[in-house]
Amino acid sequence: MVENEENAPPSKLQPAAQEKKMHRVHSFQWRWSNQGFITVTCDKDGTVERSLNTSVQFKKLAKKFKDKELVIIREGKAISSHFPCVLLKNKERLTVKFVKAVGNPKKPSRAPERGCRTKTSCELVTFHVLAKGGKNIVKIMENPALKDKHEITVFAYKGEKVKQALRKDGRFQKAIFKKNCALFHRSTEVKTELSSLVDDLDGETYQIILLDKSNPPDSQPGSLDDAYVVANETESQSESGNGSVQKNEPDLNGNVEPEKTLQEMPCSKKTQDLLSSQFTHCVKNLKTQARRLSRIQNLLRVEFGQNDQMCREVKTMKKLMDLSSSVCQVRVNGRPVGSGFLLFFRYVLTNFHVINDIYKKGRFVGKVSVHFSYESIEQTGGGFDVEDVVGFEYCLDVSGHDWALLRLSADETLPAGLLKHFGFLPQRGGICIIGHPEGGVKKIDPCLIVPLPNRNMVVERHYGKNQTHVQWITSAFFEGVKRSVEQNTLTYESCFYFGSSGSPVFDVDCNAVAMHTGGYVYPGKNGENRSVIEFGQSLSDIMELLIIQLVEKEKLDVLKEYLACSYTQHQTIMEGVKKLVESRNLSAFKKDASSLEDMDESLKLFFNFISLKEEPVPMEIE
Repeated sequence: MVENEENAPPSKLQPAAQEKKMHRVHSFQWRWSNQGFITVTCDKDGTVERSLNTSVQFKKLAKKFKDKELVIIREGKAISSHFPCVLLKNKERLTVKFVKAVGNPKKPSRAPERGCRTKTSCELVTFHVLAKGGKNIVKIMENPALKDKHEITVFAYKGEKVKQALRKDGRFQKAIFKKNCALFHRSTEVKTELSSLVDDLDGETYQIILLDKSNPPDSQPGSLDDAYVVANETESQSESGNGSVQKNEPDLNGNVEPEKTLQEMPCSKKTQDLLSSQFTHCVKNLKTQARRLSRIQNLLRVEFGQNDQMCREVKTMKKLMDLSSSVCQVRVNGRPVGSGFLLFFRYVLTNFHVINDIYKKGRFVGKVSVHFSYESIEQTGGGFDVEDVVGFEYCLDVSGHDWALLRLSADETLPAGLLKHFGFLPQRGGICIIGHPEGGVKKIDPCLIVPLPNRNMVVERHYGKNQTHVQWITSAFFEGVKRSVEQNTLTYESCFYFGSSGSPVFDVDCNAVAMHTGGYVYPGKNGENRSVIEFGQSLSDIMELLIIQLVEKEKLDVLKEYLACSYTQHQTIMEGVKKLVESRNLSAFKKDASSLEDMDESLKLFFNFISLKEEPVPMEIE
């Protein structure tokens, strides 16, 4: 009697069947060129290409471009055709392209099926690699067409080595495996050797760099077996040489010899532990010998990478040079104390802490002057006296505000104000600071914004580099910096320290977006000033607070001069002021009709705009 399939005893294939049932049913969408998206549903383990082949439209495209190489774009990054579909989020969108193939298109090396099917999505990691390598190893992609993709995504199994993951990906040139290369994290400046495990790389972005010209080091113990990589390379050579894969031929009785599989050697654990201990000791000695050389190489490599991102076009630098005429040095009794810049008409913006020691009870107790033309040590004179302080705020503990608007007593011609070049804070990218660091001549410093997620990494990097030689700077200092930088609106790494407070900060479009305010300074190894991270205040926040102060202190003459300045973002600033007035319910802005009669037309429009109430729109109810 033949048993039916439901009553059959468990077979050797049952675990695989159970794993197949455990695979979640999900769908993703794909498109080619600018055509509409097509939905594909996946109900079993496999690759993205296998799932795409269930689509009739994709099969037509693949047949049409059979001599080209398939490129799959996911979130702006290129993934491999054998990328596991289980890593795709439900309803995720992909774009497929076909590019010119290099040589004979061949499938990338992969782990044996028995190694892949036993892995679940939680045991997979993905990391991203820039399509261009570092110095002396820029060309890393096998297909030059992939260099146009800024990043590519690589998947790996936990326990694999970086080298295995890159080899298995199949898109990298073999040269990177024959040289001593590493993955370089550009934010943390940490290097990961190709012999390291991939377990901690999930979600991070790296650049492949060349450490030196020596042979690559051996692998770390405890990683997945390398045998399947060697086997696939041998298979690949066989394919390229003969054009087909040799398979076991049946004997005279029609039986096929089963394929040989690799098995663990008996009693190999003790040998493995011994080799692991000897290898760790050997690597430690090698690192000690090459430490001095590698530090110099790292320094040069990091500096080059940063400068590459901070390059400016000539026309941008010319414009910044023109705008630098509005930047000045602030002096107290002839001694330089900070920087500043002309905001509008005869009003200079700087930090209040620059004049804090000389401004007592609403007046100066010494002479304060600003100098716009101090660009070489031979230049003397040419300064303008400061008449008074129009408005200021100095609340470091609460809001972090630190600004002051100075009125000049100058009657002669002044540079153009930077208010016409006002802009809002960028989230990332390059910036330029122009000021007088260390009380010297006017300088410019191109640097990079440190985004909010990377601020703590910068602090930890400084602590890791300096904790050995600065014994009295404890970890509590750096922990305090971590908490403090979270409230600052703009952070960056600059070489502008003392004397540069009050300098304007420009974005890539030469818009004045912030005012350089300070940093977290500590002494370096040789006694020089070092700073963990620097910060600036948003110019838009300062403008809104300044306007409110001008009204509250009844300095309407200054407000009138401000309103006479026309700039692109004026209306946006006015809307921000209005929201602050309404949230604080400020009575100084409530003007009756009689008080408005004698005012200038621009002031009337200003107060009418602030006092205008927006009526709520009633909901339509059926």
